[in-house]
This record gives sequence, C-alpha cells and structure tokens, in this order.
Amino acid sequence: MTRDVVLASGLWMPAAGMALISARLAQAGFVPRSFRYHGRQPPEANVERLARFVRESFAGGAPHFVGHSLGGVLILDMLNRHSEIAAARVVLLGAPVRGCFSGRRLGGSALGRWMLGACRPRWDEHDAVWRRPEALGVIAGTLPLGLGRTLGRLPGQNDGVVCVDETSIEGMADRVLLRQGHSVLAVSAGVAALVGRFLDSGRFA
Repeated sequence: MTRDVVLASGLWMPAAGMALISARLAQAGFVPRSFRYHGRQPPEANVERLARFVRESFAGGAPHFVGHSLGGVLILDMLNRHSEIAAARVVLLGAPVRGCFSGRRLGGSALGRWMLGACRPRWDEHDAVWRRPEALGVIAGTLPLGLGRTLGRLPGQNDGVVCVDETSIEGMADRVLLRQGHSVLAVSAGVAALVGRFLDSGRFA
C-alpha cells in the first residue's frame, strides 16, 4: 500500500501546525505532504483546491489522508464529492463533520463572524456519512481545553472546541476517544502513533 500521506491542518492553524505528526509519520516510513489553504475562505472552494492538489501531486496514486479539525472536514467533503479521486486510508482528528456548536456560538458576534469568515455556514448541523469503501478512522478528544470553552460550557464530551458527537460519521471503520484537548490532537505523539497504526492496518487497536 502507498506510503504517501496528505495532511490538512485546522482553521487558524498553519500547515506547520501538523509538523510533529508529519515528522513522526516520516519516521515510520510514510511520505507526508501538507495541503495549505485559507480557512476563512468558502469551504466549497477549499474542497476543490484540495481535489486539485491531490490530482496534481499524486497522479495515478492513492494517498492516505489525515486532517485535523476543519482540515478533516475538507478531506471528508472532498472525498465524498470526488469519488474519482483514489484514496488509501483516512484519519480525522477532532473534525466537526456534523457541525460545530462552539463555531455557531462564536458566529453570533461580529468579531466571531470575522474570525470564521466564509467557513461559518459549514458549522451548521449536518449529517455525516462516509460513502466510500476505504477505511476511515476518527480520533476525538475528551479533555475540555480549548477556545470554545472560553465562550461557555459545551454539551456532552468535548475537547474544548468540538463535541465528541460532532465527530461521528456513519460508515466509519473505527473511532477512539482520547483525554486530549483540541489543539493537542495535532501535536501528540500518542495520536501520531495511532494514526500510523490506522494507516497501516485500518484499525486503531
């Protein structure tokens, strides 16, 4: 199976925010490449940019995909929309694919609307379904430590930004919950090890 991996970071996190996971995957024999995008632009435009990036970078290949937060949402939306793009295995980290309660709450203020930009409608409630045969795994955090908590308590288990329920995808192959905050999911050595295991086997265990 391929060792190529596409990495996509979160809304306000530069591509370098995935550098630690990238380095740890490289040590495990993978070949990571970062997809760079502007999170405040319309999600539909970023989905198409991601599709173009994959076509141009992996012509005829089927890379793995790993996305944190909004980066994971873009990966899910792109692969569901573009069934012609080949993929190996997919891991999403704290990705609010069903919408984001804290994002909707942040969007209730003028400053929040500016911070979110054109991605704000993607945080409305959505169904999340994986329509492809490739294995998709989800890692969600349960340590409520993140920007979302500064706006008030979040419902249910959460990582301080994204609620665990918001990460659930119908058709996912596996999911693991970790006592981690939202941003830490992108830098944790333990998360990187789980990602590598899933890319190799299609399971976290």
